[in-house]
Amino acid sequence: MARLQTWGWQSPALFLIFLLLAAGCTSIRPPLNLVESTPPAAVENFDYSSYERLLAGYVNERGQVDYGGLSENPGDVDLFYQLIAAYSPDSHPQLFSNDDARLAYWINSYNLTTIKGVLHNYPITSVAEVAPPPLLFFFPSKSGFFYFQRFTYGGAETSLYYLENSVIRKRFTDPRYHFALNCASSSCPQLPRIPFYPERLEEQLEAEAVKFINSVENVRYDKLEKTLHLSAIFDWYEEDFLTWLEITSAGQDLAIVDYILSYLKEETAELINNDRDSLQIAYLPYDWGLNDQGAGAENEAFIIFRAVDTAKNAR
Repeated sequence: MARLQTWGWQSPALFLIFLLLAAGCTSIRPPLNLVESTPPAAVENFDYSSYERLLAGYVNERGQVDYGGLSENPGDVDLFYQLIAAYSPDSHPQLFSNDDARLAYWINSYNLTTIKGVLHNYPITSVAEVAPPPLLFFFPSKSGFFYFQRFTYGGAETSLYYLENSVIRKRFTDPRYHFALNCASSSCPQLPRIPFYPERLEEQLEAEAVKFINSVENVRYDKLEKTLHLSAIFDWYEEDFLTWLEITSAGQDLAIVDYILSYLKEETAELINNDRDSLQIAYLPYDWGLNDQGAGAENEAFIIFRAVDTAKNAR
């Protein structure tokens, strides 16, 4: 109580900032009366059908989203958002009987509300275009999208930033969820064309980890320079990966490279291991361009060029 009194009443500037933060948030609420008010009887019956239709109909094999099409036909977006807004592992724990059920819910909810956040501001070419409130211009550019937009999960309203950092990262130790969370940007892990299911979560997370780490867009080795180029995700969340290594390989002095080597194809892993003593790590620029199908041709050309360039350097 003393700390609240000191910060709230004896520091007017901090109190003003708090008010500005609260006033600057945009609540993106689901339409009403799209789902029944009675919760599913068991987690196995939690209805992913609307999200299944959305992903199958509006996401391509490269994880790009047809935001233009969804903006004209948002029915399944709103239907699934209404469901997750009404029920969550916090509001209805009886529906989510284990960690896989809970994590699957949070991953799917994060990805769905990211799509909803894009549609709320569409047309845009990057989430960075969603600016923070004018009086809070000094906040990072992407805070407008990830912090100042608020969504509802099980009746509680919060931001994507809070959901990722204070729910998912704090409650779950397996960092493979980093390869499942999609931030609507080109350098993010691809959005799959099916939901993450509780009964298949282990298999799906493993597949996403393998796909992400073996993509030259995220991990590539320049043998001439003896430099391992990594997605910025491994820099931003290095602590999560190292904590997992400590849990699963107690007593060993391991680094982020060890996590990546466990997923890399054998040939590439062997090249890196041979140069391990002189290995350097560099982090790749992060492309915040929107994962919009409308930009597909340009991105396809870039990926082909990058793949050819990488193949030359690996020789």
